[in-house]
Amino acid sequence: MAAAAAPSRRAPALLLVATTLALALALAPRPAGAALSCSTVYNTLMPCLGYVQSGGAVPRACCSGIQSLLSEARTTPDRRAICTCLKNVAAGAAGGPYISRAAGLPGRCGVSLPYKLSPNINCNSIN
Repeated sequence: MAAAAAPSRRAPALLLVATTLALALALAPRPAGAALSCSTVYNTLMPCLGYVQSGGAVPRACCSGIQSLLSEARTTPDRRAICTCLKNVAAGAAGGPYISRAAGLPGRCGVSLPYKLSPNINCNSIN
């Protein structure tokens, strides 16, 4: 039975590791014209981690982070970079309740995304 539980525990662990690495990289100022980095995306969305892992109430800081990230995504490269970062996290969390919770966050925060979070999204199609 423990072997069956391992994959479901692995997804949040991978997300936690990715988020921790992003925090370790810290937010470096980006050069003009450079797309947002995954460390910026992960750091901004860190307050959402508890909700994605366990459900419950969505923290206000999570919604603020989503709104902030969307306001920073002013260019097509920014939007595609955010998509790619989220797609990578989604791929690591596929198969569990985490992806559906994460995909539902924008709606729970009253934010509209131009795409649905999925491990299969084509980020190059985002303008």
